[in-house]
Amino acid sequence: MNKYKKLAMNTMVFAIGTFGSKILVFLLNRLYTANFSAHQTGIKSLLFTMALFLQPIFTFALQEYLIRFGLDKKYDKRKVFSTSAVITIVGMVAMALVVPLLRAIPALDFLKGYTLLLIVYVTTSSLRMLCQQFVRSIDKVKLFSLDGILATLTFFIFNILFIPVLHWGIKGFMLATICSDFLSAVFLFTVGGLKKYTGIKYFSSDLVRVMMKFAVPLIPTIVMWTITSLSDRLFLKAMHSDLHQLGESAAGLYDVANVIPGLISMVSTIFFQAWNMSAITENDSADRDRFYTKVFSAYEAMMFIAAAGLIFFVKFVCSLIAVTKNYAEYGTVYLYVPVLIVAVVFMCFDQFLGSIYSATKHPRNSFWTAFVACAVNIPMNYFLIPVWGINGAAIATLLSYLICFWARIIDARYYVPFSFNYAKNMLNTVLLLVMSAVMMTEVRFHLLWAFIIGAVVIVMNFKSLLTTVNKLLKRA
Repeated sequence: MNKYKKLAMNTMVFAIGTFGSKILVFLLNRLYTANFSAHQTGIKSLLFTMALFLQPIFTFALQEYLIRFGLDKKYDKRKVFSTSAVITIVGMVAMALVVPLLRAIPALDFLKGYTLLLIVYVTTSSLRMLCQQFVRSIDKVKLFSLDGILATLTFFIFNILFIPVLHWGIKGFMLATICSDFLSAVFLFTVGGLKKYTGIKYFSSDLVRVMMKFAVPLIPTIVMWTITSLSDRLFLKAMHSDLHQLGESAAGLYDVANVIPGLISMVSTIFFQAWNMSAITENDSADRDRFYTKVFSAYEAMMFIAAAGLIFFVKFVCSLIAVTKNYAEYGTVYLYVPVLIVAVVFMCFDQFLGSIYSATKHPRNSFWTAFVACAVNIPMNYFLIPVWGINGAAIATLLSYLICFWARIIDARYYVPFSFNYAKNMLNTVLLLVMSAVMMTEVRFHLLWAFIIGAVVIVMNFKSLLTTVNKLLKRA
C-alpha cells in the first residue's frame, strides 16, 4: 500500500472511531452546564488542565517517544512496550509523592479535596495512553478506533450515573473518567494481546537512555502548551478588573467557550493521528517534500473552511451545549468563542509542523518555538484580561499560537522544505478575524456580513482542497 492510500485509509479508520465518540463527549457539555454552575465548571476545568500538565512530566512525554520508537523497525517492540511501562509506573509513583505538596501553593488551592482523585485520574489516563499508543505503533488502528468508541460510551454512562443520578458533582466527573480509562486500558491490553510484549526481561536500560534522549527535550514543549492553557484559567480565576467580572466563574465560562473550537480540534485530531504515523514512516522517502506540500495544502484549506463555517453558526452551536435554564450566565458564552476558533486553527497548524520535528528528530526546535508561545501568552494574559476580560484570555491564546506558527513555518521548512503560500495564509487569517469581530459585536446585518466573508474564505480555499484531494485519490 503506497503512502497516500495508507494515509487516507488510516484517516478513515480514525474518523469512524473518533467522530461519533467526540460528538457524544461534545454533547455531554449539556449535562455539565445543566448540573454545574460556572464556578463549579471553573474548578472542573482547572483540575482537568492540571492533569494535562502533570501527565507529560511524570510519564516523560510517553505519547511522543512510544509512537516514535514503536513505529521504528530498528527496535524490538517487546522492549519498547515493557521499557515504556516501567518508565510510566516509576513516573506515577513519583507523581503520587509530589502532588500532595502542590496544595501549599496558593494559586493551586483548587486541588484541596481532590488530590487523591487527581493522582488516580492521571495514573489511569497514563496507563490507557500506554496501551493506546502501543496499539497504534503495531498498526492496530482499527482496534484503536474501536476502543475510542467503547471508551466514550462508558464515559457517557458513568457521567450520567455519577452526576445527575448520584449527584457526585465534580468528583463524579473525575470518577467517570477514571472508570472509563481503566476499562479502556484493560480492553486494549487484553484484546490487543499486549501480554506477549510484557515482561521484565524485556526491560532495557540502554533503550531508556535512547528514549529519554529523544523525549526529555519534548517534555518542556508539551508542558509549555499546557501552561498556556492553564495560565489562561489561573489568570481569570485570580485577577481583578473594574471592567469585567473575573474569578472561577469566568474561568468556567472560558472552559465552556473552549468546547466549541474543540470541534475544529476534533477534525484535526482525526487527521493528525494518521498523519503522525505517515510523517514518521515516510521521513526518508524520496518525494517526502512533495508529500508534505500536498497534504499541508489540503489540511490548511480544510481548517480555514471549517473555522469559517463554525464562526458563522457559533450562536446556534453554543445553544446546543450551553443549557441556560438553571444557570443563565452560560447565555453569553458565544461572545468568547470566535477568537478561540481562530486560535485553535493555528494550534492545529502548530501541531502539524511539530510532527516535522518529531519525524526528523529535532525536539529542541519544538521546545524553543513552544517557549516563545508561552513567553508571549503569560504577559499578554496579565495585560489583556483586566481590559477585555474573558476575550483578553482568548486574544492572548491566539497571539501565542500565531507567533509559534510563524516561527515554525520558517524553521521547520529547513528540515522539510515543502511549499507554502504566505500571502494566502495571512489573507485567510485576516478574513477570519474580521468575521469573528462581526459576530462578536453583532453589528447591523452581522449575519449577512459574516456570510459574505465566510463565502470568500470557502471560495479561496475550496479549489486548493479539491485539487489536492483529487491528486491524493489518483495516487491512491
